Order: sequence, then structure tokens, then C-alpha cells
Amino acid sequence: MAHLQEAAVKKVHEICDRYEGETTPLIMILSDIQKEFGYVPMEVQEIVSQRTGISVAEIYGVVTFYSFFSLEPKGKYVIGVCLGTACYVKGAQQICDQFCEMLGIQPGQTSSDGLFTVDALRCIGACAAAPAVTINGKIYARVNVKDIAGIIAEYKNKGGAN
Repeated sequence: MAHLQEAAVKKVHEICDRYEGETTPLIMILSDIQKEFGYVPMEVQEIVSQRTGISVAEIYGVVTFYSFFSLEPKGKYVIGVCLGTACYVKGAQQICDQFCEMLGIQPGQTSSDGLFTVDALRCIGACAAAPAVTINGKIYARVNVKDIAGIIAEYKNKGGAN
């Protein structure tokens, strides 16, 4: 916990306090922390445990079970490659592999420039658009391996811009 700045610790306490009267506040607390910091590090899980009385093991279990929580900071652009059945049979694994190869990372990792994280997802509900990819919520339909270089370039050109 010594790694967190005082302002960050204060923010975690504020988030926990928002849900003090709730019967089952954990998902709401973790969701707010994820929104605030972009991930849920172990030091923060320990603070949440102390504030709520929920064991670190249970908190860690929730963070690692749900794909929208992360233990590590994510890139500015999170590329989610759907590997659900419809996407998988239409070549989604090759799409995921190509993104990873071009960015020099594996699924779940972030590129060295901090711009991209590639996540392998289970069904995103865009089966009619298979294979589908999301980037920060924007859906790319019927993605082909040939499209990937252009998609990456589009976001690299944006760079630090929002």
C-alpha cells in the first residue's frame, strides 16, 4: 500500500464510502475503481478489503473472474477480439494473432508505447457481424486479417489525441 499516493488512497476510501449502506457493494466499488484508475491493483484490493471486511481472496476472485476488471493498466486503446463461436469459426483467432503479432504483445498485454491492449473476449453479442472486434467500445464488423494494419494505423495516427 506504500506504493499508492495519498490522493489515490483517499479516492479509494471515498468510493468505498459511497456504498457503505449497500448489502453487496463489491461490484459497484470495483467498477468505480476501474473507471477511476483504469485497473484494480492489489494495493487497492487490500484497502477495499480493510474498508468493507470482504476478504482479499474474494475481491481478487471477482476482479479476475469478470473480464471488464483488470489487474494491470490497460492501453489507451483496448482492442477486444471476440472469440465466441460465431466469430471463432469465421477466423477470429487469426485476427487476434495478427493484432498481437503486429503490436508485439500477447492477449492481455499492453504495447510498450502504452497505446494498445489486446484482449481475447468471449461473445460480445455481435454474432451477425462476425468476426467482430471492439476498440474502446466501437465495433468493427466482419474484420479480415488484411484490415488489421489499417485499423492499427488509424489509432496510431490518433496517438495521444482522444
